[in-house]
Amino acid sequence: MDEFNQQTVYVDAQEGLRAYLTGIFTKMSIGILVTALVALGIVFSGLMYNMFYSGTFQIAMIIGVIAQFGIVIALGRGLSTLKPSTATALFYIYAAINGFSFSFITAAYGLGVAGFAFLFTAVLFISCAIIGHFTNVDLSKFSSIFMGALIALVIATVVGMFVPAVRDSLLLSYAGVLIFSALTAWDVQRLKVMYLQSNGGYGVLGQNLAIYGAFQLYLDFINIFLYVLRILGRRRD
Repeated sequence: MDEFNQQTVYVDAQEGLRAYLTGIFTKMSIGILVTALVALGIVFSGLMYNMFYSGTFQIAMIIGVIAQFGIVIALGRGLSTLKPSTATALFYIYAAINGFSFSFITAAYGLGVAGFAFLFTAVLFISCAIIGHFTNVDLSKFSSIFMGALIALVIATVVGMFVPAVRDSLLLSYAGVLIFSALTAWDVQRLKVMYLQSNGGYGVLGQNLAIYGAFQLYLDFINIFLYVLRILGRRRD
């Protein structure tokens, strides 16, 4: 292959990767928008207060959690079998259910604090995504550290349910922000590898991997937002 053809292939690969990542971030952004619109719609419609005082809130939360677990399992097991349109629909349904939970969180902290937390999270998330995309460091070398920190965070969160000192500590929130920021950079780098391994993102598997990637980034964003919101809420108190 001559130099001209090599250059053409390289440019095409870069353009393909750019289009692939743009699609992923677009789907992720739509998911976040769905969550925000559902949350705000429930708050401003008064539905949240009606459900809370009627006692249907707990039942709806249980159903929502079960549905979300089902969607996560379906997306994980159906990467090679689900139609891309079905996988996308499941992702947006998950985001909508999440919006229901976020309506109560938003009301508890106030729209002002939630709005500032969202903007801060967006800036932090974009910064980490840029690092993950452009860094020459192989972040997979630190995957065991990332996963170990995530497991420790989950364990500490569970312990916090029973130990008020752990639950009320802001150290846990700062750790959560750092861990999911690092995971964001790693996930973006992994998406580039997934693109190459899925034959340029073509086919059902490639398209579903893109949707699953958008779902992973969505979860990173949501978790960073929750920890930032907790920090800002405590500072306001």
